[in-house]
Amino acid sequence: MLELYILLIFMIVAAVVAVEIKDLLSSVVAVGAVGLALSIAFLVLKAPDVAITQLVVEILCLIILIRATLRKDLPFSTSGRWFLNTLITVIFISLFLMVAAKCFKDLPEFGYPTMKVASTYLKEGFEKTGAANIVASVILDYRAYDTLGEATVLFTAVIGVLAIVRRIGRKKVGEKVRDEDEPR
Repeated sequence: MLELYILLIFMIVAAVVAVEIKDLLSSVVAVGAVGLALSIAFLVLKAPDVAITQLVVEILCLIILIRATLRKDLPFSTSGRWFLNTLITVIFISLFLMVAAKCFKDLPEFGYPTMKVASTYLKEGFEKTGAANIVASVILDYRAYDTLGEATVLFTAVIGVLAIVRRIGRKKVGEKVRDEDEPR
């Protein structure tokens, strides 16, 4: 449970940083860090399906926010912070790869699940559901409402991204579309 408390403290600190920082892009990255930590917290609480859904929605929201932010605020390209940004990126990727390697080492052997529910699905799945594909039987029989909720969340997130990213209005025949960055 210690790792859960560390994640909660990290989320609180990142949320405060997101609210207090002056740089808009850094604020968006801090909000993304809160969502990533929440996804990891779901993994710690043994809810991988919710963690995956949270991660997908968080990434889509981050894409929307970064697209909206880059038009307003580009401090790293004008202030010479590219070295600091590159260093932070390399540190983050290195840390991510180290944590991923540790997580892969902690996975149980294939066919020997650590959770009681998973072993029940494997042992009794075919008899109770009649489905030859155990993954499909878990998703569609045992956890159908959960899967429906996740699909609804993902569909809503994708529709939100499409609504934000698409161009406003329709182009008439022969009309040249002007980009928002082009001078008039």
